Amino acid sequence: MLWFILALIVAFILVLLIRTLQFKPKDDVKLDESPVEIDKEASVSALAELIRCKTVSYDDHSLEDDAEFEKLFSLLPTLYPTVMKTAEQIDMGNRALLFRWKGKTEGDPAVLMAHFDVVPVVTEGWEKPAFEAIMENGEMWGRGTLDTKVTFNGILSAAENLMKQGFQPEHDIYFAFSGGEETNGPGAAKIVDYFEGIGVTPSLVVDEGGAVVNNVFPGVTVPAALIGLAEKGLMNLKYTVRSDGGHASAPKPHTPVGKLSMACAKVEAHPFDTKLCRPVLQMFDTLGRHSSFLYRLIFANLWCFSGLLGGLAKKSGGTMNALMRTTVAFTQMQGGAAPNVIPPEATMVSNIRINPEESVQYVIDRINRVIGDPDVKVEVMVSDEPSRVSTTDCEGWQKVACAAASTWKGALVAPYLMTQCSDSRNYGRISDRVYRFSAQDMTMEEVGRIHGNNERIRLEVIPRAVEFFYRLMKQC
Repeated sequence: MLWFILALIVAFILVLLIRTLQFKPKDDVKLDESPVEIDKEASVSALAELIRCKTVSYDDHSLEDDAEFEKLFSLLPTLYPTVMKTAEQIDMGNRALLFRWKGKTEGDPAVLMAHFDVVPVVTEGWEKPAFEAIMENGEMWGRGTLDTKVTFNGILSAAENLMKQGFQPEHDIYFAFSGGEETNGPGAAKIVDYFEGIGVTPSLVVDEGGAVVNNVFPGVTVPAALIGLAEKGLMNLKYTVRSDGGHASAPKPHTPVGKLSMACAKVEAHPFDTKLCRPVLQMFDTLGRHSSFLYRLIFANLWCFSGLLGGLAKKSGGTMNALMRTTVAFTQMQGGAAPNVIPPEATMVSNIRINPEESVQYVIDRINRVIGDPDVKVEVMVSDEPSRVSTTDCEGWQKVACAAASTWKGALVAPYLMTQCSDSRNYGRISDRVYRFSAQDMTMEEVGRIHGNNERIRLEVIPRAVEFFYRLMKQC
């Protein structure tokens, strides 16, 4: 019996080692070595002009400055004159811009997206003015440099250069831009309604998402271009406990605040289960092959180690944990107005990002079970199901991957799951070829400045964004 057990152990170890040794990098991304002819200085200058437009969107639209949005619209014929003369502009309203660059032949079109609105600025937190596009030390400062006027400019600058060179795409290319993405405005949805109405099924859609980053995956030492295949769902849940109130000198065993605290502790103590959705499995399968031996051992044998990986991610939190499970972050709590009064009502709010393998209703039901207290009433404030998962088994993916690999030489190209939300989720209605990639190489410090203070971009990144879209359009 002992020999039999030892033989099983040896066989098990051999299976792990053989699978690890066979877990080698794939060579499945085509490279395009053709030269790119773009006006780099013009692309930098155009982005600076866009940054100087204070296109800030607010949930309270009365705070917005319509003149700044009109200023940006009025600049387009000057910054991108050939595009504005060549492409057909389709009136969408709702600060949505849609341009059609007619192709040579009929066929499914490509859709390239960006948004030109930005989040508000806390002036006191900035070292330099947020809307002057100051350039020094090889950087351009300004709100929107990273999110996402750089890609708005990248698309239009690439088209401007190609049109001047006499290029015409094989099939139509649409440029779809929104001025209300940061507040979940209707612009992108209206454009999808339009496409649905005329029977358009895009061959590919590219919007903001992943970027080219370093040190993003355990054991991988080269940059990785992460292209999102899907977005997690979003839900804000409000938890309420009511009571008769009263003086704090004679409390019952549990006050509303106490009950909410227990509910919070229970939910945090019982994280959602690990569920590896397709984008994450594909990311692990791609990047894991380029990792160190120990990590290749894990990612080549997820059938054995997924539980261990999920447990480690649960303890550490952060990005890896967010990729593997639905996350719940408690962000707000409110109780009484005085320290010696038991509040008649106490509330708290959690922000939840939903794994594509789960749903809004599943999350609500599980949270109610975990809390197990009928006095805690759970109410959905806002919710959005996880997006449709896009395919990589098509020409659309191959074109995007080729453009990324050819622009950032030496970078790995990998699918991933986007934990934030974007306008592109609307396109799941009409296409399973929606790819989320912010065409720029970023440090983790730069990623942290998105929506934060002192947002700025390295000047060298700006023309690379143009090059990516140039290479992509040449394939369309």
